[in-house]
Amino acid sequence: MSEKYKYVWLKPSELSLDSENPRLPRSMRNKSQSEIIDFMLLEHSLIELMLAIGQNGYFPGEQLLVVEIEKGYKVIEGNRRLASVKLLNNPELATRNKLKIAQVLEETSERPNKIPCIVFPNEKEIHKYLGFRHITGTKEWRMLEKGRYLYELRVNEYNGLPLIEAAKQIAKTIGSKSNYVIRVIVGFEVYKIIEDNQFFGMKEYLNDTTFYFNYIADSLNKENITSFLNVNFDSIKPTENINESNLKLWTEWLFKRNDQNVTRLKGDSENLKMLNAIIGKEEALKAFSDGLDVAKAFELTEELDLIFQDAIKESINRLEQADSVVHKLNHFYTDLEDDLKTIRSLTVKIKSTKDSIDEREF
Repeated sequence: MSEKYKYVWLKPSELSLDSENPRLPRSMRNKSQSEIIDFMLLEHSLIELMLAIGQNGYFPGEQLLVVEIEKGYKVIEGNRRLASVKLLNNPELATRNKLKIAQVLEETSERPNKIPCIVFPNEKEIHKYLGFRHITGTKEWRMLEKGRYLYELRVNEYNGLPLIEAAKQIAKTIGSKSNYVIRVIVGFEVYKIIEDNQFFGMKEYLNDTTFYFNYIADSLNKENITSFLNVNFDSIKPTENINESNLKLWTEWLFKRNDQNVTRLKGDSENLKMLNAIIGKEEALKAFSDGLDVAKAFELTEELDLIFQDAIKESINRLEQADSVVHKLNHFYTDLEDDLKTIRSLTVKIKSTKDSIDEREF
């Protein structure tokens, strides 16, 4: 190991949880150690981890990544493991899930009094590693956690650079593409605006633990939606002139629930693709804004021919894939004959409809 990193075993009492961990929602930032543990008990399956460590002991290969602070050490990577060990040794740190914790203590005997740690010279060195591991590596964070991490990395480490240059530096560090980094950072800026607006009146069910950040990241990859929100990637401050009225509409379409607990729009690729087309057509956007179903509004965009063509091409590709492996099979699934009849029936029906339209136009 390089001399700038130290491998040591530390007592749980010498280690502090990171109150600015990207996995913590904004509402939990800079809370006490006990409050963070209570939150993690609800959100991060600590009971199961406590049980595993309590039964098997602490695996030496799972070192915590820490930096030295005024009093002890702060854990930058490994907060769930630290919280679990702290609770195994001192269950009074928690104010909730008391019965479950007591049950874990009753069923286990291991109480690690020291934890393997790697001491880094500063947080920046750890963040280089975390960026690769959690953004592009094998232990990925949720999208909102990625957004918060990249945004804070940009603010804390590359604030003096233009966004595009900062993104290039960050991308090199984490092994990603700069365009992706830019979209995620700007997406988090958009999310912060939504959060600052109290989730536009949906706080009873929408917050920083239930928000689907990928909806933003995927939307900002679509030209019409980006223009609708007035996010300008060519600007030094892409969200400086964001259209908050349209952002409110976008948020309501994707997150506001009706009496049947259903949103107007799903956040999957197909629905966002339809929304992008709808926004690009004034008549379709007005109809959708007035309450027309997304599929019906999409029909007004006159892009159905592209959807039809894509569906046919995709069907051909999948059938060609099936044809390439059929000779290698020894047994066929029970409903194959019925499915082949359905395929034949659909192709005849599509051909008949197409011929009827051709005759009508002629």
